[in-house]
Amino acid sequence: MSPASPIPYHPSVEQPRTDEADIHAQMLATFAKIQETTFKDYGRAVRGVHAKAHGLLTGRLEILDGLPPELAQGLFETPGTYEAVLRFSTNPGDILDDSVSTPRGLALKIIGVEGERLEGDEGTSQDFVMANAPAFTAPDDAAFLKSLKLLAATTDTPQVFKKAFSAVLRGVETVLEGLGTQSPTLISMGGHPETHILGETFYSQVPLRWGAYIAKVAVAPVSPELTALTGASLNVNGRPDGLREAVTAFFAENEGVWELRAQLRTDEETMPVEDASKPWPEEASPYLAVARLTVPRQDAWSEEKVRQIDDGLAFNPWHALAAHRPLGAIMRARRAAYPASAGFRAEHNGCPIHEPRAGSGAGA
Repeated sequence: MSPASPIPYHPSVEQPRTDEADIHAQMLATFAKIQETTFKDYGRAVRGVHAKAHGLLTGRLEILDGLPPELAQGLFETPGTYEAVLRFSTNPGDILDDSVSTPRGLALKIIGVEGERLEGDEGTSQDFVMANAPAFTAPDDAAFLKSLKLLAATTDTPQVFKKAFSAVLRGVETVLEGLGTQSPTLISMGGHPETHILGETFYSQVPLRWGAYIAKVAVAPVSPELTALTGASLNVNGRPDGLREAVTAFFAENEGVWELRAQLRTDEETMPVEDASKPWPEEASPYLAVARLTVPRQDAWSEEKVRQIDDGLAFNPWHALAAHRPLGAIMRARRAAYPASAGFRAEHNGCPIHEPRAGSGAGA
C-alpha cells in the first residue's frame, strides 16, 4: 500500500478498555455536578461544557462536485446542498466574561441528511463538534475525566479570580509561543490568546468513519473577510460578551464562507484512533476540501435564535450517518455524556430538545 493511500476502516481500529463503563459513570456524575451548580447560579440549565455561545447562525452546506472516490464517502458521496446550523462557543461549563480566555468551539448541524443512521439515532442530521486545535487535550476518556473533575471543582470560583488567572496564563502562553511551542493545558485553563473567534480553523480533533475509510474533519475560513480575522487581536477587557458582539457586528455587514475539509488516515503509527491527543501529521495527509459552508448576512444573536438553537437543539457527533460513526475513547465517552447533558437542559428548562427537519427552517 502506498503511504498516501487511505487505510480502510475496520471495527478492530477501536480497542475499548474494560473500565470504560465506570469511567463513563463518573463522567456523567461530574457533568451533573457542573450543571446542577450552574443551574443554581443562573436559574436555568446550560450545557455541561461549551455553555456560552457567541454566535447562532444558519447557512447552507454545498457538497463539492468531482471529489475523488476516497473523499466522496457518506454524506459527501453525492453533490448537493443542505441547510446548516452553526453554534460558536467557548469551552467552560459556566458562563464567563470573555476576558477569561479559553479555547473556542464550533458545533455544526447539517439538516435533512438521508441514509443509514447509527443505531438508536432517529434524526436526519449530521453533526460535527469541533474545537480550534487539531488534537484533543487528553488522550482518552480516563485522562479527560481528571480534567473534567478539575473543571467541576472550579465551576463556582468567583470570576475575579478566573480573570486574573487567565491574564497570567495568557502571558505565560505568549512566552511559550515566542519560543516556538504551545501548552494545550495552559490554553484550556484560560491562556488562550485574545483573538477574533471567526478567524479560527476548527477541528473534530478525534476521528470518525469516512465511509470505507477513517478521517478527521476541519472547518476553515476561506472568504477574505474571514481570513483577515485569523490571528487578529480582539480586546474584550471590560466587554463581558465581546466575542458575541464581534460575531454580531461581522454578520451584520458580511457573509462568511468556510471549507469543510477531511484528513484521511493513511498511517497506523502516526495517526492513532484511540489516542486523541496526537495530531495527525498534515504533511503525510493534508486536510482536503469536500464542501463549502456559506453563512449569509444575518442577525447572529436574538431571543428567537436562543430559543430555537441554543435552548432547542443538541449538537452531538452521534447524530450521524452510519458512514460517519465516531471512533475512539473520547467519542465513546461523548455517546454516554451528551444525551444526559441535553436531557438535563430539557427537564430543567421545560424546553424539549429536538432534531430539526429539512425545510422547516434551520433550528425551527
